[in-house]
Amino acid sequence: MSLPLPTEPLSTVDWLTLPDVPLAVVKHHGVTTGDLRSVFDASYGALGAAIAAGLITPAGPAIAVYAGDPEAALDVAIGFPVAEPLEASHDEGDLQIVHDHLVGGSYAAVSHVGSYDGLGAAWERLLEDVKEGGARPSGHWAEVYVTEPSPEADPATMRTDLLVPVVLDEIL
Repeated sequence: MSLPLPTEPLSTVDWLTLPDVPLAVVKHHGVTTGDLRSVFDASYGALGAAIAAGLITPAGPAIAVYAGDPEAALDVAIGFPVAEPLEASHDEGDLQIVHDHLVGGSYAAVSHVGSYDGLGAAWERLLEDVKEGGARPSGHWAEVYVTEPSPEADPATMRTDLLVPVVLDEIL
């Protein structure tokens, strides 16, 4: 099942109710922001090999689901939505691809169009807007890489959708 996100970028916060979405991911624990690039490269290398071998079939764009403190260490699950949960894990080199899911519920979402260097500021704006909208962030958060990263991609036009689960303090 793919994430039911709008086809056009979200320039302002949108309040969504998402279903549980099954994922095929590589999980990493205790990752610092300085390690993210190498963790992503290794994970997508393993996932690409599994896709080429027919072991998983993506049902949407790449996703990363985070938990923890970005200033310290994070847990991150890097992968793809899939139509059906994986029945078994798959080893690709020293990494393991496992079943996970994006938990369904109430989310605030916005799109960041531009290079990955601008994601930190985009997250800060989203979290400010969430609080101003009468909600509180809760739990994990996710980045959906709508534009496939590649050496040919223009960083100025790359789209990343940001999703944060929320507890609604007011009726929106």
